[in-house]
Amino acid sequence: MPKLSVIIPCYYNEANIPTLEAELVADKSLLPQEVNVEYIFVDDGSGDGTVATLHALRRRYPRQVSVVELAGNVGAYNAVVAGIEYATGDCLAVLAADLQDPPALLADMYGYWKKGIRLVIGSRQDRPETGLPRVLATTFHWLMRRFALRNVPAGGFDFVLFDRQIATEVLRMRERNSNIFYLMLWLGYPYVNLPYVRRPRQLGQSRWTLAKRVKLFIDSFVSFSFLPIRLISVAGLLLGTLALLYGTYIIALRLLGSQEPAGWSSLMVVVLFVSAFQMLALGVIGEYVWRGLDAARNRPLYVVKEVTKAQG
Repeated sequence: MPKLSVIIPCYYNEANIPTLEAELVADKSLLPQEVNVEYIFVDDGSGDGTVATLHALRRRYPRQVSVVELAGNVGAYNAVVAGIEYATGDCLAVLAADLQDPPALLADMYGYWKKGIRLVIGSRQDRPETGLPRVLATTFHWLMRRFALRNVPAGGFDFVLFDRQIATEVLRMRERNSNIFYLMLWLGYPYVNLPYVRRPRQLGQSRWTLAKRVKLFIDSFVSFSFLPIRLISVAGLLLGTLALLYGTYIIALRLLGSQEPAGWSSLMVVVLFVSAFQMLALGVIGEYVWRGLDAARNRPLYVVKEVTKAQG
């Protein structure tokens, strides 16, 4: 009997767990009877009653539910890696605890896996956000498709079902400061894309802050593209060429006996512009250097406080 592991990272999701239970765990009709399902809830250092609610859920479903408690908050993507490590299924899926992604789509995703597709993606055809969050998300996915991974679905995704072989590769790499879902695309396996309209959040408050969005963008772009470094090289070459031409112009004026341009203001503008460029270049290079240092230290992605495994 095939086994499916559904990994659900949780962070301040106490209010969502009862709804998640009713719509996912207790609903036997979501998936074919042939599949054995385990649910791995990973608490990412929540400060509310999420852990207690998860253990209460496990007591109601001891053969299906496992709870992995992390010692501190390490981010949703590292929490997913922890879930992959403790998953025992032949295929695995990642589902958000806020139920903005439709659990009913798991049946179709599992069906494609049964046909031999090792990676099945649920991509967002539309999203409930408006205003600045929507603009930022759209820009992020466009930049990733244009300059990093060209096979990224237009709307992005974090709802995915994948084979055990992909899970093994992800665990083997254990990349830091990266995007685990885009890492699955980078592996190169052909995938099936199932578009859906993301639902608005009904309960609780999202912890997906602007700072976390910016970090995700930097992590994703730096992990899969060398464009920032290349742009610095091109800009440096252009500035160097301009400086050489201007220097030649000044020397020519001196040799010809002409009066050199005074222009203190223009000189200060040039100095400030070049200094700003240098600081920006150092910042971009620092992002790459920091990631190299973080990888070299080889600290664990997460620390597991306690694991309560399903009895099945």
